[in-house]
Amino acid sequence: MALSLLSLAVWAVLLFGRAGFWRVRRPPAAPAPAHWPEVVAIIPARDEADVIGSAVAGVLGQRYPGPLWLVVVDDHSADGTADIARAAAATTARPQALTVIGARELPAGWSGKVWAQSEGLAAADRIAPQARYVWLTDADIRHGPGVLAALVARAESERRDLVSLMARLRCDSVWERLVVPAFVFFFAKLYPFARVRDPRSRVAAAAGGCMLASRAALARIGGFAAIRGELIDDCSLAARIKPGGAIRLDLADDSVSLRPYDHWRSLWDMIARSAYTQLRYSPLRLAGAVAGMVLTYLVPPVLALGWRVWPAWLAWAAMALAYLPMLREYRQPWWLAPLLPVTALFYLAATIDSARRYRLRRGGQWKGRTQAPVRP
Repeated sequence: MALSLLSLAVWAVLLFGRAGFWRVRRPPAAPAPAHWPEVVAIIPARDEADVIGSAVAGVLGQRYPGPLWLVVVDDHSADGTADIARAAAATTARPQALTVIGARELPAGWSGKVWAQSEGLAAADRIAPQARYVWLTDADIRHGPGVLAALVARAESERRDLVSLMARLRCDSVWERLVVPAFVFFFAKLYPFARVRDPRSRVAAAAGGCMLASRAALARIGGFAAIRGELIDDCSLAARIKPGGAIRLDLADDSVSLRPYDHWRSLWDMIARSAYTQLRYSPLRLAGAVAGMVLTYLVPPVLALGWRVWPAWLAWAAMALAYLPMLREYRQPWWLAPLLPVTALFYLAATIDSARRYRLRRGGQWKGRTQAPVRP
């Protein structure tokens, strides 16, 4: 009984004391600025032949009234990524806005993506030195035509140094339907969006698929060198920028991930790649995370079904009710809500595997690189 009451208390705190993280709300459209500032977009790309064309077309197809430039950083691709990017740009109304550069060799102490972004920022300084904003996006994200204008309007009207959107992830396969909405739910629980945009809160987060950062803010923190070794680059950038400027994170309407996760293994690898990094490679933090996940997500159904303890039933019901708004956001059926403990168990196992990979010096693997710091 005591354990079930503790689990119920956890869910009471989450529902009423965690800034309403479980609600799905979007702000009203921001007013258009009197002057549309110059923007330069940066896409780091490493072997992205299957998606880079759509990403480039999305950026250069923006209905943005101001000057817009795009830098694609070809990070030693072997699949023709650069040529596909150029061909895609030629089909848009802004073919001259594209610049493709090759990244230099990855220096020691830098993560691959952050180094490519730094290379792109250096090129952006040459191409568009007067650009007020840098739009950081990924090679597997397709943006609708009004995304950039909405981002800039928000940044200008609210005087934000960083405005980010969490792209809508693909949710078509069975595994995507089981895991993807929960991924966004867990992220929002860890980084409540209301606290991210609150200047009085220390919570800082962003989503790497769509980040509009002011050039002044990037200069203030020393550019990407400030986060050069970070694997979770988006949240690290937000944490650097927020102490000196306002930031914001919302769910996207029209920025869509093109990356498929049709098999459980690809979703497992997505989690395991950075979960232990999020815990700062700490065994104590890992133990705390395991205990917290078990108490929050696994204790309620086990006690409710096995011992029929009423507080456990209430905790399980609170969990399902909290999850429903995210399921509706991803257009998934309500009956997936009571199955959240199954997904939580999947995440828990992948997190433990993330620590195992780190111990085996295989952490942070992506596109042929192992980028997590070497354990002592």
